[in-house]
Amino acid sequence: MNNYIQDGNVLSLAPGADVASGVGYLFGTGLFGVATENVTSGVAGSFVTEGVVEIAKTSALAISVGDRLFWDATNKVVNKTASAQQCVGIAVAAAANPSATVLMKLGSYVAVGA
Repeated sequence: MNNYIQDGNVLSLAPGADVASGVGYLFGTGLFGVATENVTSGVAGSFVTEGVVEIAKTSALAISVGDRLFWDATNKVVNKTASAQQCVGIAVAAAANPSATVLMKLGSYVAVGA
């Protein structure tokens, strides 16, 4: 097939801000990735866009398996706040309140009736 480009699990993308390794970044309103290395603003770097990652979360928040997770770009964490934030994944393991991280399957998920 001559129009296949790549598998899409890891993409080379140039963020509009510096992104530390292991931290997420939302490109536009629909493409979220986690930096695999420190990436400088405006310079292409590797971002994981599919799979399961351990990512920072709002510490004072309990998360259950199956909870939709939203990106808080200001604090660079995921949480369960649906208003004014983009869904970037779903929890695949519970995370206690307090705790620093959660296991998240990358991807945007819309609940039925949402």
